[in-house]
Amino acid sequence: MSADPGYSEVANAQLDEIENGGDPDLYDALMDVCEFVLADPGAAQARSSALTTAEGIRFRLAVPGRHPYKVFWSSDGPRIEAVFPYR
Repeated sequence: MSADPGYSEVANAQLDEIENGGDPDLYDALMDVCEFVLADPGAAQARSSALTTAEGIRFRLAVPGRHPYKVFWSSDGPRIEAVFPYR
């Protein structure tokens, strides 16, 4: 995945690792959630839970059918901050 202003460096690296990890269905599911967040952050926020971090509020959205993977994102932009398994 190339650098994109909608993705942090951390998220880019995580998505690259997953893309190269041999589970294309997981990668596709993650990308579907990321695209949803970037295309409709209002609807994504309504479906997300929120965490307060030192950097501000981060939203967490589950990846359907891929428990425990979550997409963490900020409303600044919006921007995908990270993707990883989170319980």
